[in-house]
Amino acid sequence: MKSFDDEVQERIHGLRTNQALKDDAAAFMRRSIDARYSYNFSWMGRPIIQYPQDMVAMQEILWRVQPDLIIETGIAHGGSLVFYASICELIGRGEVLGIDIDIRAHNRTAIESHPMARRIRMIEGSSVDPGIVAQVAAAAAGKRTLVVLDSNHTHAHVLAELQAYAPLVSVGSYCVVFDTVVEDLPPGLYPDRPWDVGDNPKTAVKAYLAGNGDFSLDEDVEAKTLITVAPGGYLRRIR
Repeated sequence: MKSFDDEVQERIHGLRTNQALKDDAAAFMRRSIDARYSYNFSWMGRPIIQYPQDMVAMQEILWRVQPDLIIETGIAHGGSLVFYASICELIGRGEVLGIDIDIRAHNRTAIESHPMARRIRMIEGSSVDPGIVAQVAAAAAGKRTLVVLDSNHTHAHVLAELQAYAPLVSVGSYCVVFDTVVEDLPPGLYPDRPWDVGDNPKTAVKAYLAGNGDFSLDEDVEAKTLITVAPGGYLRRIR
């Protein structure tokens, strides 16, 4: 009798070659972005601004890795911080360290008063400021660490974050880069933002991986979620 994991792998293999389903998923992603679909969801009362498929994928990764520390750049309303902290609570270990250049007072108050607050710390400042990077590196020392990059989505900024934070990731753990999907969308979709096709998290990931053999793409995550804002962005540290 096949194990659950074997059955999942068989289904993932089938999804890789199901072009019709992949095309439908891409069409949904394109239309759902226009509809601001990701803004529909919250976690334990805080807006999370994520697709449910990525949330489930992250839960699977956190359960498998069982990190001591989750570092996330970009806080917004704090939904992701609360989500990761709640998974840590269920696992019985781990804390979350969030970094944002502007933690608005009402968001800070809501996060600090949340039931999951005891597993959350926040640092205000640029994620690529050397002083901030040094603080985070000190917090990660000796810990099984996972990193999530979800702040400024320009190529230069994400590449700088990768260079600063990917080395903190433990072997077998992940550096997850969100919003790589920008590269796969029509040009000019974000006229009020500094990122676009050719200048975004996916181009930064490609540049980083070209000169670094410590990570490999976990293609199974993208294959099984089908709908994800992080295609090519689930990086697993292999050495």
